[in-house]
Amino acid sequence: MPSFDVSSEMNWQELDNAINQATKEISQRFDFKGIKTEIKLDQKAKTVTLWCSEEGKLDSVVDVLQGKLVKRGISLLSFDYKPVEPAFGGSVRQVVAIQAGISKEKGKEVIAALKDSKLKVQAQIQDEQVRVTGKNRDDLQAAIALLREKQDQLKVPMQFGNFRN
Repeated sequence: MPSFDVSSEMNWQELDNAINQATKEISQRFDFKGIKTEIKLDQKAKTVTLWCSEEGKLDSVVDVLQGKLVKRGISLLSFDYKPVEPAFGGSVRQVVAIQAGISKEKGKEVIAALKDSKLKVQAQIQDEQVRVTGKNRDDLQAAIALLREKQDQLKVPMQFGNFRN
């Protein structure tokens, strides 16, 4: 029976490159003269920490980072921005959680979207991905098209792979 896997992978090297580019641009920009900023990636905790000595400039740091992420082909749906919190000495910090892998809750939403579409496919959660099986290839291609449409609504960046006949 034909099948494919829906996964949500993060290219950590590209993410690191985007953070390095953003840090370099911020250090060279005139409007950031004398303002301390820092962008740290914690791969184990799956977080990026943004720190800025001025609260008003944190939004600019986020904009620069997002621009670099888009240029590197990283989906912005992979990032969950937590509330801004005060740090020492009047500075502010924002933690950004990175979504790598499809969680059980998001997997259930993907399966529900497929069931609501009335396509003749079955889906099941396997670890941090969803396996979709169907009787013929056309149903699977329709399922991929449907999931691509609903990607923004589900707030999950999806890659489709391991297509088997």
